Amino acid sequence: MRVMSQITMVMNLDKCIGCHTCSVTCKQTWTNRTGTEYAWFNNVETRPGLGYPRGHEDQDKWKGGWRLDARGRPVPRSGGRARRLARLFANPEMPLLEDYYEPWTYDYETLIAAPPGDDLPTARPRSLIDGRPTAVTHGPNWDDSLGGGPEHLAGDPVLRRIGEKMNERVRLEYEQAFMFHLPRICEHCLNPSCVAVCPSGALYKRIEDGIVLVDQDRCRGWRMCVSGCPYKKVYFNHATGKAEKCTFCYPRVEAGEPTVCSETCVGRLRYLGVLLYDADRVGEAASVPDERDLYEAQLGCFLDPGDPEVARAAEESGIPHDWITAARRSPVRDLITTYRVALPLHPEYRTMPMVWYVPPLSPVVEALTAGGHDGEDPAALFGAIDALRIPLEYLAGLFTAGDTAPVEAALCRLAAMRAHMRRINLGEERDPAIARGVGMDERGLEAMYRLLALAKYEERYVVPTTYVAGAQGAGRAGGGCSLDHEGGPGMYGPDGGPEAFHAPPVAGGPPATAGAGGTGGAGGAGGAGGASSLRGRVNLLNWNGRGRPRGLFPARGSAGE
Repeated sequence: MRVMSQITMVMNLDKCIGCHTCSVTCKQTWTNRTGTEYAWFNNVETRPGLGYPRGHEDQDKWKGGWRLDARGRPVPRSGGRARRLARLFANPEMPLLEDYYEPWTYDYETLIAAPPGDDLPTARPRSLIDGRPTAVTHGPNWDDSLGGGPEHLAGDPVLRRIGEKMNERVRLEYEQAFMFHLPRICEHCLNPSCVAVCPSGALYKRIEDGIVLVDQDRCRGWRMCVSGCPYKKVYFNHATGKAEKCTFCYPRVEAGEPTVCSETCVGRLRYLGVLLYDADRVGEAASVPDERDLYEAQLGCFLDPGDPEVARAAEESGIPHDWITAARRSPVRDLITTYRVALPLHPEYRTMPMVWYVPPLSPVVEALTAGGHDGEDPAALFGAIDALRIPLEYLAGLFTAGDTAPVEAALCRLAAMRAHMRRINLGEERDPAIARGVGMDERGLEAMYRLLALAKYEERYVVPTTYVAGAQGAGRAGGGCSLDHEGGPGMYGPDGGPEAFHAPPVAGGPPATAGAGGTGGAGGAGGAGGASSLRGRVNLLNWNGRGRPRGLFPARGSAGE
């Protein structure tokens, strides 16, 4: 048993109102620089819909995640090293900008400076990439704006997988059926395919907390990680020539604080905590032949921090005592393994994702109430789950690789919690059969209710301060954590203002790129170095084509000139 620790997030979809506060604060913190205009480390998608980038869940097209080879071993869908090497300079399985969206602004100067006249001046959209006039066709929140209309509904990869009959049912019932919001960030997987396919080894999973980051010094912009990530949460910064991704706000996590998206969430739907898992079981769990067994297989990797043997093994692995204590108090562990109401997103990708979701139950109650029934009555509530207008098959296609049993069990526990707490709040006689019917007791239902409905800040976010795990961890988490270098994510320029990193687009050409030694981007786990950090090499992928790249020739007066 090789015990490791992982910072994990759980989101309660019943509470998400689609306000996008998490998306805006994340973008302002991490992607407010030139080259990241289209990048949303956190975005809120509307289901059903195409998602962002459009159709990212279609792995037959994008070849993200893992598959099993003839021997039953997981291999990247994008192919082996030879196939990736052959596509190093032309990768047809990588989304283009049009698959995300071309970010735009408006020509506000026309409104301000237009001379008086009979016609009302308009602010036409202009591309944030090249400054030219553009047509607004879609964006990161497009499905929400269109309400998931029928013309876009048919393209939902999850609906296509669950069959034409189900697709037609959802389409016909859509106006009265369902729509729910799905916030997405990087999954910081236990078995990340982006790390496996990176030719330069720039992506890595931190030993101390499991966060997946990009070493900006080692990244060479091959973009294999973009195509290798099945969730499409790795982005390419065209200004720096580097890959960037969600950092799980690691500077905040290291200080024992929650992520920015969690801190600013209006609905208080996010939970953060520590999970202990057996690293030796991950490969076996990712290799189970039947995709529907992946959920249970991943649950089997998680360890009980209350077990003395597990605690002893964790301390022998170098995990501090306060992290073990935090794992015992972890709200995510309760939701995932104790109450089993949180489910992983697309476990069929075999990446072992570590951002889990509590499926939405509210539309069941609303549907019953609209039909004149008591939306909280246990008999009606349990019966309605089978005929839920959010089809169980659709939720199972998102969270359990098509297996409806875990989804139905989670919804039944949530329904039992509502029915039980209603009796308490109305002063009615308690019915122990409600809890027994879902494999729980009354105390468990009340504890789950407190966690989902009443939990305070310190109960929702149990994040211990960071520690250094071994020599490699010291190198990554020590001097390499600074965000103050040029182009650092969310940081300001030398003059204290953001202007240095926000050069306005020039019509007729792309914005100027960073110098050859620039290290801008997320996941600054490498040093803040310039050309010296390249150890005598020059990364021409960052060169903007003008002048002489720094470091290409010896400096004047150096030996041998």
